[in-house]
Amino acid sequence: MSTNQIVSKVWSFCNTLRDDGVGYGDYLEQLTYLLFLKMADEYSKPPCSRNIAIPQEYNWQSLTALRGGELEVHYSILLRELGKEKGMLGQIFTKSQNKIQDPAKLYKLVDLIDHENWVMMGADVKGDIYEGLLEKNAEDTKSGAGQYFTPRSLIRAMVECVRPEPMRTIADPACGTGGFFLAAYDFIVEHHKGLDREQKKFLKLNTFYGNEIVAGTRRLALMNLFLHNIGDIDSDNNISPADALIAPSAVYYDYVLANPPFGKKSSQTFTNEEGEQEKEDLTYNRQDFWATTSNKQLNFVQHIRSMLKTTGKAAVVVPDNVLFEGGAGETVRKKLLETTDVHTILRLPTGIFYANGVKANVIFFDNKPSSKDPWTKEIWFYDYRTNIHHTLKKNPLKLSDLQEFITCYNPDNRFKRAETYHATDNPEGRWRKFTYEEIIARDKTSLDITWLKDKSLADLDNLPDPDALAEEIAENLESALGSFREVLRQLKGVN
Repeated sequence: MSTNQIVSKVWSFCNTLRDDGVGYGDYLEQLTYLLFLKMADEYSKPPCSRNIAIPQEYNWQSLTALRGGELEVHYSILLRELGKEKGMLGQIFTKSQNKIQDPAKLYKLVDLIDHENWVMMGADVKGDIYEGLLEKNAEDTKSGAGQYFTPRSLIRAMVECVRPEPMRTIADPACGTGGFFLAAYDFIVEHHKGLDREQKKFLKLNTFYGNEIVAGTRRLALMNLFLHNIGDIDSDNNISPADALIAPSAVYYDYVLANPPFGKKSSQTFTNEEGEQEKEDLTYNRQDFWATTSNKQLNFVQHIRSMLKTTGKAAVVVPDNVLFEGGAGETVRKKLLETTDVHTILRLPTGIFYANGVKANVIFFDNKPSSKDPWTKEIWFYDYRTNIHHTLKKNPLKLSDLQEFITCYNPDNRFKRAETYHATDNPEGRWRKFTYEEIIARDKTSLDITWLKDKSLADLDNLPDPDALAEEIAENLESALGSFREVLRQLKGVN
């Protein structure tokens, strides 16, 4: 069967299950469980002949031998029992449940997977199938999975700028479904064709380290990496379920690429003296943090800096409040400018994230050893927000949209850059630098800098296409409705 036929089959069966109320997220989970078991079965046979520690009564053959109600009952027991195992096996099946209640459809899915040799299939084919499903799941606003999915075009642009090298470690303290790891892996493989055996082994097993506290999302990340040839079926995985912010990292990394969670402040639920449940903002008492705050994004910025080697590099997506917020925000910005070289900020447009209405930026900085003088000398800004309009469906962000930024960034030698902005010759230039002295003199050391005139506010002829505008409004309404549903759900939980 050709690659396209396999992809078509997987997709069509997903649509069949959706008619029964099984969403993309649930389908992805069931696909993950079954794919893992099938690939383990293939690894246990020649030519691999590996000793895979899956109890015989719960292996792939135990599923293919059953039909009807017996299959459904056995599958449910299998999921529960494998979740008790150690290593990657137990991590994949943690808190697993059968979401396919129709035994006939469950058998069809088992049969679909059984007819292919997944181990022999190219990593790009398996990965494309799985990544496609992850993106579809992110598009489903009801699932809320979009918050764990960063647009792949943005990720690729960030990786193109950072240019990770072989035999270096890469971390993401909020790795979601693993998008940054996959892009970095692809970049290294593509740009370093002559990797030797040691370099290939390091890339596969020792390069990537992450945290993901949501069990279901972590499961998807583990499988996503595994299908892309990162990690191994019988090796320890490097994605921790622990909250990255709780304590300093025990290891320092060469690169951190991340899009930490936006939006709400970290909070915890507790029971008061009257027995009622209340919420309070969660702060992290970290001695290595510059400021104690309940602002989750500021905490991630501080944590990411603390994770880096003294020669480490970071590219981090942050919301606008990190650039201008006073108090702890000002403290964090000043210390970041002093202790690292914050050299580039990319201002992003709205309409590119599955969480609608988000105003975000990418901060690029290099960690440095202790110094009495600030390491940041100048910051280059690329404004890809003003007069830019994107929507998820009709005008999604593409890598080509960020190509000018990548060119201006000049990854080969970022110390040789030239402004495209000029006050008289090119006032609409999007690439401009500001010195440390100019920034430190700004109110609250604000990095929320823009110089372009928003044409849509002054010129009706420059309004975006009506269809695009309507789609953007619809997306914002959906986001507001989703937030309202979340409030209702929390209220019901408290009551």
